[in-house]
Amino acid sequence: MGPRTGLAAVSAALLAMNRTLEVRDVLQTIVHSARELLDARYAALGLPDGNGGFAQFLVDGVSDRQWKAIGPLPRQHGILAAMLSSATPVRLADVRDDPRFEGWPAAHPEMSDFLGMPVADGESVLGALFLANKRCPPGRRPPSGCGFTAEDEELLRLLAEHAAIALTNARLYERSRELTIAEERARLAHELHDAVAQKLFSLRLTAQAAATLIDRDPRRARDELRQVTRLAAEAADELRAAVIELRPAALDEDGLVATLRAQIQVLDRAHPASVTFDCRDHRALPAQQEEAVLRVAQEALHNALRHGAPDGVRVALTRRGTATVLRVTDDGTGFAPDAVRSAGRHLGLVSMRDRASAVGGSLTVQSEPGKGTVIEMEVPGG
Repeated sequence: MGPRTGLAAVSAALLAMNRTLEVRDVLQTIVHSARELLDARYAALGLPDGNGGFAQFLVDGVSDRQWKAIGPLPRQHGILAAMLSSATPVRLADVRDDPRFEGWPAAHPEMSDFLGMPVADGESVLGALFLANKRCPPGRRPPSGCGFTAEDEELLRLLAEHAAIALTNARLYERSRELTIAEERARLAHELHDAVAQKLFSLRLTAQAAATLIDRDPRRARDELRQVTRLAAEAADELRAAVIELRPAALDEDGLVATLRAQIQVLDRAHPASVTFDCRDHRALPAQQEEAVLRVAQEALHNALRHGAPDGVRVALTRRGTATVLRVTDDGTGFAPDAVRSAGRHLGLVSMRDRASAVGGSLTVQSEPGKGTVIEMEVPGG
């Protein structure tokens, strides 16, 4: 492999690792890139769990069926354990001849030449990359096999250094996302407390008024009891809406469309207003964009159902050229955006704009008193 080809391969591997911020996707990209870069038949990446095992162990070059037949995740033993404890690379002509070799399960593929490299962040070992069975160029297989070279080791060292950065960034991103979700839930919990507490306080006062009127003015007492019924129903609606929004979104498992559809179906059942969802020609977006679209949809729905008193709310997810468009339309009371801003109230518009901007998108709001509201978010891709 000439220097230009080697540099191009390393560049492609590094770019691939930085295209995603989902931890598991980063790990799978690392192990796949390592196998392709060094032209090995097998590759694996193990992240220790701190208890003698592996929190995650990903492979490339082994079929799903074969991996399932191998059995549970390997424990840290033999050469793998030595690498993780000493944080030093290991390059062997035949792993089976090393005194630390302890065998492998019956379904495990046969391996000979071996190259292992720790993935470290400073003095902290995050994991280790393992490669086996170097492929030979056509017509150039020596009697003793190809084996990994010192140049291979240096390439893998470079890849491991960048893998540590990519893995650390992905973990920080996921932690940041968890904190964002926690902050969102805290905000909703605060709103829930204020809204329901106010409804319950009004309900208690109205019930007390009905009790004092029941003997001397039965008609007014009946009116007050009808008010109690209405306030109790409103408090129940507030609780349902908050519980729905506090439930963790199933984006990772189900994707944006299924998650939105499920939440909208529940909102439709929980509120007097009709809440509908229409999706046309949608394509999957990167994880950050899908989360931003979901959060904006939730905020827009919350505003419409809580403040707008609509008969209907329509949510649409469509494409516009090369962009994805979320559109939330309601026929409620509407508002004057300029008046809302001058009064210091935002109705979540600032956070929605921030979410759109953070993923390279834009947000527009159209509303007038008595004429409903349209909130549209556009993001590139899809």
